[in-house]
Amino acid sequence: MLMRMVDLIEKKRDQKALSAEEITYIIEGYVAGDIPDYQMSSFLMAVYFNGMTHDETIALTRAILESGETIDLSAIDGIKVDKHSTGGVGDKTTLVLGPLVASCGAKFAKLSGRGLGHTGGTLDKLESIEGFNIDLDSETFVSQVNSINIAVAGQTAKLAPADKLLYALRDVTGTVPSIPLIASSVMSKKLASGADVIVLDVKIGEGAFMKTLESARELSRVMVDIGKAFDKKVIAFITEMSQPLGYAVGNKLEVIEAIRTLQGNGPEDLQMLCVELGSYLIHHAGLSDTLKDARKKIEASIQSLEASDCFRALLEHQGGQMPDLNDYIHAQHIVAVKSETSGYVKTLHALDIGLAAMRLGAGRAKKDDTIDPDVGIVLNKKLGDRVETGDVLAYVYNNLDDITDILRTVMDAFVLDETAPPVKPLIYEIIE
Repeated sequence: MLMRMVDLIEKKRDQKALSAEEITYIIEGYVAGDIPDYQMSSFLMAVYFNGMTHDETIALTRAILESGETIDLSAIDGIKVDKHSTGGVGDKTTLVLGPLVASCGAKFAKLSGRGLGHTGGTLDKLESIEGFNIDLDSETFVSQVNSINIAVAGQTAKLAPADKLLYALRDVTGTVPSIPLIASSVMSKKLASGADVIVLDVKIGEGAFMKTLESARELSRVMVDIGKAFDKKVIAFITEMSQPLGYAVGNKLEVIEAIRTLQGNGPEDLQMLCVELGSYLIHHAGLSDTLKDARKKIEASIQSLEASDCFRALLEHQGGQMPDLNDYIHAQHIVAVKSETSGYVKTLHALDIGLAAMRLGAGRAKKDDTIDPDVGIVLNKKLGDRVETGDVLAYVYNNLDDITDILRTVMDAFVLDETAPPVKPLIYEIIE
């Protein structure tokens, strides 16, 4: 039967389910250039308003996955593990989690992309370390994971190319916040990367993409179900992002915080999150009988500095050197933002902190923007902390001539009240 894109658009518009063959036709046609942007935009908007069934979402994920190459990790001994975060402010989790689980025997084979938004992504943070090489061929990547249990490299453009095309179009057509579109985008790349066990860190709150627990729960369940359909173990953590994770926001600043966390001297929230994510990876990789045992292994790895040694090995194998933390940041100015009032930090607008860091040069507004790895913001107060007039709220590391507006943004991100706010959980739910 001859298919026409206009008929499939009308079918989705009228809330009818598409077959796997029809969805494959759409994705293959768009990647080949046979389906124009204006028709794909119309289809995406129909999906945005009408959603997709379970079978449609699975079919869309498979079509995106099969639009390009997949990574064959079969030559890596043991169960391969990976993680994905839906993004947040100060999210340097991979830098800690990877060495943690690798030091406990898990095979952490990570392909990452570059950051777009508040700060750089994992690759940008690692490349702020002099000499670190993210361009590994598949043979080197596999060999390194077999040797030291960890490798972190850049994604090839041939990995799920349909996702890149679709995301660029969704970004300019107002169709980004769609559960089936988000889920198929995330999971197609994770499945193409070849891991057996995947933890998903789904952030909620002002500084996150998902704003409510309900929407985060729905997205998590869809992604876990996709994993099951592809015979992968997927665990989704719904975690808090109403304030930055840790204290540092900015590439080198976050590297320092990650290294200190691996040495047992990091922020409590960052360490706790990485221990919990890591415990599930360790357990489901078959390296512990119980989650409790997995947690003990992770904590022992921090205390013995085995995790820190693993991070050092990662750097050395990929051309980098462990930075001297006392001579790593080369920002021209460090400006203290001091409180004009007193009270408890009732609200800390994570998004405003992230956008301020981006304006300093720590992130990208556009994909071709250049990142300044030395700039960023280090918080001195967080939610619930007591603040007196004149106390430092944050330190701003910058190389700009005039940051008056940025300093005001940072100041206004802290909302004080005479009553301490209730404590929010770091992890709301775990879905598997």
